[in-house]
Amino acid sequence: MKYKPLTGLVAAAFTPLQANGALDLDRIPAVVDHLQRDGVSALYILGSTGEGVSLTTQERMAVAEAYVQAARGRLPVVVQVGHNSLAEARTLAAHAQHIGADAISAMPPEYFKPETIEVLVDSLAEITQAAPELPFYYYHIPALTGVHLSMEAFLQQGSKRLSTLAGIKFSDRRLEELQACRHIEPGRFDVLFGVDEMFLSGLVLGVRGAVGSTYNFAAPLFRRILHYVETGNLERAEHLQARANRMIQAILHHGGRGGLKAVMSLIGLDLGGHRLPLQTPGPDALRAMRQALENMGFFEWARASDIPLSSDGELRP
Repeated sequence: MKYKPLTGLVAAAFTPLQANGALDLDRIPAVVDHLQRDGVSALYILGSTGEGVSLTTQERMAVAEAYVQAARGRLPVVVQVGHNSLAEARTLAAHAQHIGADAISAMPPEYFKPETIEVLVDSLAEITQAAPELPFYYYHIPALTGVHLSMEAFLQQGSKRLSTLAGIKFSDRRLEELQACRHIEPGRFDVLFGVDEMFLSGLVLGVRGAVGSTYNFAAPLFRRILHYVETGNLERAEHLQARANRMIQAILHHGGRGGLKAVMSLIGLDLGGHRLPLQTPGPDALRAMRQALENMGFFEWARASDIPLSSDGELRP
């Protein structure tokens, strides 16, 4: 399958919710406008950040339709379709192809887990056959799924049976495995790194694209890190990565995982709260998080857009 590799910053987009927990689809065009202005290169929807596992199949379809429609012609959209029920995953994959998504992705079943590479590939084949025209990215996030299989072995075996396999969303801290994946048939697979705190490490190892939650509100900062790596200024890139990590630590300390979405309200784009079991930060936590971010200068250095984009959206030194 021929496809255009995903490069640069791929935002793991949030799913907007109303105060009562219902979908708020009307806010999605504003999300896409914001992310395009901030210079992200693509959208990854309904993954962990987008709370796909907390939504019904019909809700996931509605969110996918809204994002694809809002982003069409501007940003590629990757739809995460993984589900504990492979039948539901197939339905979501077929729907993503029908509405014109640019690619699909899937985490593995996580209750009855695939225990071998062969079973993992069998499971993913069930999904990808329902969307034979779309590139497929396996979503490797073992800390949440509990599926700790070798991604090097997966690419070697999956390439023989998954005709649409484009690459991996690699959300794991084992850099030696990330590096090994990049050297399997060099140039054939996209290995998208998914650990924001280690973005610079991924770039040094040669990754060309990354998927992250913090790119929703700090894409200008990460674009500068990418720029400095491309222009050979690793000292400056390391300084900015350290800033990014202090930002992430402050958000998680005051707001937990729910704090990531809450930051959007602090930059003027309130996307609502979360569904249980995720918790939405209360007013006191939000005030403390805002103060911590203000104290470190977040609203200046994380939002400053001083790296130019060309007309095609690519960084230019």
